Parts: sequence; structure tokens; C-alpha cells
Amino acid sequence: MKKQLAILLVLTTFIGKSQNFEYQGLFEGIGDNREYFNNYGFPQTILATRTAFEAGVKSNNHKIRGGFSYLFEFGSDIDAQKPKLTLYYQFSDQQTEFLFGAFPRRDKIDFPLAMLTDTFLYYRPNIEGMFGELQWEWGRQNGFIDWISRQTDYNSEIFTAGTSGEIFVKNFFLQNYILMTHDAVPIIRTPNTHIEDYLGFALQAGIRTTQNTEFEGYVKAGILGSSFRQRSVTDGYLSALSLFAEAKGKYKNFGIKSVLSSGASHKFAYGDLFYRAKNYLRTDAIWYFINHEKVKGTFNFSFHIIDWEELNNQQQLSIIYVFGK
Repeated sequence: MKKQLAILLVLTTFIGKSQNFEYQGLFEGIGDNREYFNNYGFPQTILATRTAFEAGVKSNNHKIRGGFSYLFEFGSDIDAQKPKLTLYYQFSDQQTEFLFGAFPRRDKIDFPLAMLTDTFLYYRPNIEGMFGELQWEWGRQNGFIDWISRQTDYNSEIFTAGTSGEIFVKNFFLQNYILMTHDAVPIIRTPNTHIEDYLGFALQAGIRTTQNTEFEGYVKAGILGSSFRQRSVTDGYLSALSLFAEAKGKYKNFGIKSVLSSGASHKFAYGDLFYRAKNYLRTDAIWYFINHEKVKGTFNFSFHIIDWEELNNQQQLSIIYVFGK
């Protein structure tokens, strides 16, 4: 027994020395005022702060971290939003990254708002499932699965899975996005409740400016596709295709970004509802008012044009402060 305790003590000391303790904290300020007067979005103001913390150990290319993420909406009770658990394993090297568990969504996946709206990041900041990415000299490709809800007597089984990536040659690039969502019914079925399946993709080719220039930007265009079915209701999948184009430019602390979808109405499970219009143009005037290494602050003034008839506007404020070791 004494020999076993001695071996355990030596192993514990060795593991402690071979692993590095790490931590990361985040503060996020959210301001989102939506002046909408249409049949797709509804007017609302979201004011909130988010705090998140995680800590863990790292050994070579392996990490284990745990923590929490909490959103406090102004004007609500402190327990209106439950804290979200962060707990995951991560492997990474120069070409590969893999995560399993509940881990931050930010900086991992970046899909068009047509497919995943920005409020999804407000209220569901973590992916709960798996993520993997491969990188090489001329591109990258990642994939994920996000388990949203387990089927019970009263809850649906819901999960979202997708992949996105890019290949590039000098300043030219080709980007791809594929996303699917499955929404099953609860075990105890109620009338007018049906299994729903969503599938969509975007494929865009473009050109971006060279690095380390005062003016940064890109132009890209392609197609946006979506398919939706409600089992026992729709006659198979209802599919749609539209022109999908985007342009963005930034000079010093100011930028402008425009996104166009024209030709069809799209239906995604968690997509921006504006894309259910056949023609939709969004233009953002952006002010990068804080540009520190650890603190980023942006202000967007957005204009939404729906079917070339209705004009709506939106103002978004974001402050993100990240610190850690």
C-alpha cells in the first residue's frame, strides 16, 4: 500500500508539472434596437450583458476546460436566463482542431444570417456537441453538430449539423456552407404537431483585398438554397434558390457591408426571418469605435429593404472584452 501511494504521489507530481493551467474571461455588452414594420420581423430592443469564464489544464495539444456563460437582460430578474454550462475537451495542432462537449460558439462557426440569425448567439452562446476543422495551405473545412434538445414526453428532439469552408488562390476564394436541422415531435403528440426538416446551402465565389493595406474588403456572389418539409403536411420538400451576393469594405475605423438575396423565399429553422421575403437587401454602416488588442467595440446602423417596397432600420452595439492566460 505504501508503495502504491508513493507511485501515485510521483505520478500526480509529474502530471501537475507537465500540465499548464489556463483560464479565460469574457465580458460582452449587447445593444440591439429593431425598428421593424413588416410581416417578417417584429420590433424589439435587446439590452444585455454577458459574462463568461472558463478554466482548465493543457498538456501538449490537449485541453480540458470548464466554466459558465451567463446573460443578464436589462429589466429582467437575475434568474430570467439560466447560466449555461461550459465543459469540453479540445485537441489542436497546426492543421487539426477537434472539440467535444459544451464550448463557445463565437469564433468557431460563422454562417450567413440567412441560415443562423444573430440572436442565436445571444441566447445560445455554446455549441453542445462536437466541432472539427482541417486546415491546409490553400483552404480549410469544418463541421459541427449541435444537440439542442432531447426528446421527452413534452420536448422535441432537435439538433443542428453543418459544415463550412473555403478554398483560395491568392486573393480569389470559394466559400461553402451547408446546414441542416431536424425537429422531431414529443413522445406525447398533440394535434397539428409534425416532424420538420430543414436543409440549406450557400456557395459563393469572390475576391478580397491584399493583406496589410489601409482599405480592407471583399466582394462575393453565388447562390443560396433551402429546402423545408413538414412530414404529412407538405408534398415532399419545398425548395428555393436565390442570388446571394455580399460586399464589405473597411477603411480605418469605418466600414460598410451589404448583403442581397433575390429570387426566392427561404425558410431556415434558426435563420433571419427577413430572408423569407423573395427580395431582401441589408446594408450596414459600421463604426469600429474600440480597436484594442483585448477589447473590440462596434456600432452598426442597418437598413433593411424588403421586396423593394419596405424600409426598416436597426442599431446594434457590441463591446467584447476578452482576457486570459
